Amino acid sequence: MSGRAKIILGVTGSIAAHKAADLASILVKKDCQVRVVMTADAQKFITPLPFKTLSRQSVVTDLYQEEEGWKPAHIELADEADLLMIAPATAQTIAKLALGLADDALSCIALALNSKAQLLIAPAMNGKMWMHPATQDNVATLKKRGAVFIGPEEGMLSCGYEGVGRLCPDEEIAQHALKLLNKKDP
Repeated sequence: MSGRAKIILGVTGSIAAHKAADLASILVKKDCQVRVVMTADAQKFITPLPFKTLSRQSVVTDLYQEEEGWKPAHIELADEADLLMIAPATAQTIAKLALGLADDALSCIALALNSKAQLLIAPAMNGKMWMHPATQDNVATLKKRGAVFIGPEEGMLSCGYEGVGRLCPDEEIAQHALKLLNKKDP
């Protein structure tokens, strides 16, 4: 990887959202520039403050948030990103990405993402939601478009069920992201 990799970390409304703070910290320690984009639902599980502190960058929480410069934040981030990583990714977010819906900052960034950037998705949700045919169709659609998925894992879920749906460990997600970035570097 030449230079500092620019990673957008999208955090969505999963109970696993708090784990994304450690993921941001790991990536910063690996000399990546991390910009966090949080959905409104993610902010019900964790506030932007830990992400701002750990990433040493402002956190995008709203599509119409004022940033320095003239370019809208979601377009500037989409233009400059080497990797868009969504961790945790909910069934809702996966569906929005598959359908090309863009009603918040994160989905707009995904839709406007530059052609050189990669998309890494780390799902976390109830196992029934993950196994539902609609979710599996959406995952297949995104994979056809080049998105890379890591997880989910099996284990005890926050909802009390045992099964598939757990977010992969932060270190694994970070290593997968760094491998993707190294593969695209000449």
